[in-house]
Amino acid sequence: MTRRVEFDPDTLERDLASLILTVVELLRQLMERQALRRVDTGELTEEQEERIGMTLMLLEDRMTLLRTRFGLSPEDLNLDLGPLGPLLPPAGS
Repeated sequence: MTRRVEFDPDTLERDLASLILTVVELLRQLMERQALRRVDTGELTEEQEERIGMTLMLLEDRMTLLRTRFGLSPEDLNLDLGPLGPLLPPAGS
């Protein structure tokens, strides 16, 4: 007996986009925290700080654009891991 799984293309595309954007958002937040740590320790030149800041702002803008395209909110990207809690830390922490 062969079982077929029916997929709704619209839902599948949105769910896949949500998963990918969640991973990208997690990486963006990790990069941002690492950059702030490096700024705080004085490891970066002023030019490097500027470049990192611009890169992170552009990435955040692109994330907003992609979330809008797929009808996702920032909260949609924060997967609930049950007893472990949410995947992403609260915004601003």
